[in-house]
Order: sequence, then structure tokens, then C-alpha cells
Amino acid sequence: MGMNYTPKQIVNQLDNYIIGQTSAKKSVAVALRNRYRRTLLDEKLKDEIVPKNILMIGPTGVGKTEIARRLARLVGAPFVKVEATKFTEVGYVGRDVESMVRDLVEMSLRMVKEEKMNEVMDKAKESAEKKLVKLLVPQVKKQSTMSNPFEMLFSGQGSNSTNDDDGEKDEEIRNKRSRVAHQLAMGELEDRIVTIEIEEIPPSMFDLLQGSGIEQMGMNMQDALGQFMPKKKKKRKLPVSEARKILIQQEAQKLVDMEEVSQEAINRAEQSGIIFIDEIDKVAGKHDNSPNVSREGVQRDILPIVEGSTVVTKHGPVKTDHMLFIAAGAFHMAKPSDLIPELQGRFPIRVELEKLTVEDFVRILSEPSNALLKQYQALLKTEGINVVFTDKAVNRLAEIAYQVNQETDNIGARRLHTILEKLLEDLSFEAPDVSLETVEITPEYVDQKLSTIVKNKDLSQFIL
Repeated sequence: MGMNYTPKQIVNQLDNYIIGQTSAKKSVAVALRNRYRRTLLDEKLKDEIVPKNILMIGPTGVGKTEIARRLARLVGAPFVKVEATKFTEVGYVGRDVESMVRDLVEMSLRMVKEEKMNEVMDKAKESAEKKLVKLLVPQVKKQSTMSNPFEMLFSGQGSNSTNDDDGEKDEEIRNKRSRVAHQLAMGELEDRIVTIEIEEIPPSMFDLLQGSGIEQMGMNMQDALGQFMPKKKKKRKLPVSEARKILIQQEAQKLVDMEEVSQEAINRAEQSGIIFIDEIDKVAGKHDNSPNVSREGVQRDILPIVEGSTVVTKHGPVKTDHMLFIAAGAFHMAKPSDLIPELQGRFPIRVELEKLTVEDFVRILSEPSNALLKQYQALLKTEGINVVFTDKAVNRLAEIAYQVNQETDNIGARRLHTILEKLLEDLSFEAPDVSLETVEITPEYVDQKLSTIVKNKDLSQFIL
């Protein structure tokens, strides 16, 4: 876990993927560093210090979600993103707010299990190779020469020759397996077909409960019934190359202690889990007397989770006291003050993210490690075409993206996807059939391809 990053190092890492938004980056960097500082305290004081949750305010497409996601990936922390609008007040059909904690534990479980399986991978590969050798050279079943039980009483004579035959067969099989093991190591038998047994996972009758308020009850019932129902196995014929992958997974699964994985997953979710609650502004609003499901009720259900409570999951009880919650919303129609006061108090750090400028668009197109221009260049490089964007062309693309955002709905950096798809649409279509080596994208090329977007203000067909 890379939790001992300094705040400056965290911001520098985030700068590789997200342009601007320095204040938001600083806030999450400090929150993460405080987690590390807390681990150095004595137990008595450690329990008293809780994370300072963050409320991000800004329009869509400015980097709210990406900051939280990259932060979690940076430190290897369990992370889930949920939409506040997906939840309903307790008593109504729909997902209850506790499901976000269950989702976080499942994510944590997958992460820990993958780490543990990687630790035993060498042993698993060794065991899988041995199994493959046995499948390719199976043990010959010994056939009894006794015609009836009474012969056992008089079988003293002649037994030595039988044992000698068995010994010779065993020696022959060992020699064959030794040769096959060598051939496997050399990769000579990758296309040989073998028959392996795979556990069959039947479709769950409780899948219908997913997304409902009783999903947890369905999972618990399925676990209880699963202990009494035998696991079905089916045989599959596969080439050695495919069978090896399955056998390695099976062997690694046997070597991993799932009880230990569950405990560590719960601990990691409790101590370093990050829950990102998007669209929080959509459940904010003034009090009304409408018969619709109460949005304030959802806020009140979220409150104890954020404040610190115990949620029962199928892996065990999970405390939310030290989880970091990051809420985000555009707050176009509502204000942060429209949230219930108790929930406002649980998000003491407020960060306003800035709208993107032309300069920001230029940097987004070219600077990040996963910059959009680099992605499109790499895709077309597979067709043998080297796409070169001039600096003026990049500036022109940024200007058009900014202009379209100003004249229609502002969707932030996501507008660049729309612009670039339109710009390179013809080139991507013709790429497999043309023999071009280099294509230079100039401002004139940009204006020619995007003329319909720039001239026509009714851009409904180009808007995401």
C-alpha cells in the first residue's frame, strides 16, 4: 500500500492524469496523508480521529470522479462509485444505502484475493504442471486377476510375478511422465487436447433480487443453501495452453485461505476504503408535500453510514467509522445548503472545481499520460498510419470544444471525445484500405472536418 505518499507526491501523481483543479487535488492529498498519520498514533487516540469527508462542487466533465478514482488506484485502496439517485428510502422498492458498503467489501475482497493468489502463483503453476503431466500420461488401472473371492485364499503362489509386472508398468509410466514434463517445459505440447473437470456454476435463482431492498437476504439464503447442495462438475476438452490457465487458477484457489482473505478485506475496507457518492445534488431540495419517494429520506439514510455505523455483510459486520466519503455534484438546480444540515456537517471540506478554459483543453489533449491525442494516434498506428497533430491544430480543437460547450450544454472535457471522433471519423473508416504513412492534422483540416459543428448551432446530433 502506498499510503505514505506526501501530499506533494500525491498531487504530482494526479497531475499525470488530471489537468488543473489544484485545490481539489490538495484536499484529497491532505485527507489521504491524514490517514497515514493516523496509523502512526497509539490505539486510544487512533479510534478518536475520523476522516474529514469531502464535498466536490463543479459541473460535469471537470475531473471530480477521476480525481477520486486515481487517488484510490494510487494507494491500492478499495474504491466504489455510486450514484445517490440510485438509492431509495427504506421501505420503498430499490437499493438501500447500505449496499454501497457491501459493494466496497466485495471490491476489497477481490483485491485481497488477487494479491494472495499472486503470492502463491509459483506453487500453483508447479502443481498445475504436475496435473497436466498426469492428464497426458494417466495411471493405468490395475485389473484384478482374481475370478472369485476364494482365490484370495490360494493366491500366495504367482503373486511375485504380478508384483514384478506392476513395478515395470509403474517404472514405464514414470519415464513417460518425465519425458512429457520436459516436452511441456519446452512448449511442445501446447496444442494437445486434454480433458479437465471444471466446477459448474448454476444460474442463481436470487439474481432477480439484485437491485431490490432484499438483495442481502437473497445472498445470505443462497450461501446457506449452497452448503447443502453438492457442487456439480463438468468435463471439458481443451488444448494444454487453455487447460493450464484453468488449472493454475484452481490450484491457486486451493492454496488461498478464504477466511483470512475475508478478514483482511473487511479490515482494508474499514481502514482505507473510499466511497464516492456522485449526483448528491439530485437528492438535495426543498421540503415538499408530493407523494413521490422522499429525497430527504435518502439523505437521512445516508447520514448514519457517513457518520459511522456497522453494516452487516455476508462476510461479516463492517464498521464505516474510518471510511473516506467523497460526495460530488454539479449543484445547478440546488445549493449545498439545500442538503439537510446534519449531512452538510458530515462533509466539512468543500472544494469548488473550476470550469475548463481553452488553455485547459489544450493541456488535456496533449499533456496527461493517457491524453486523448496519444490514444487516437496509438489506435491508428495499428493500421500503419502515423497521425501528427500540429500545435495550431491542437489549439483550434480546444477552441472549438470550448465554443460548443459555451453555446450548448457544458459537458466539460467529455466534449473532446465528441470533437475528436468527428474529426477522425473518415480517416478511421478508410484507414485499413489506404496506403498512407503519415497524416498531418492542420488547423485547415480541423476546420474542414468540423465545419458543420462550428457553423450549425443546433448541435443536437453531436451532443452526448
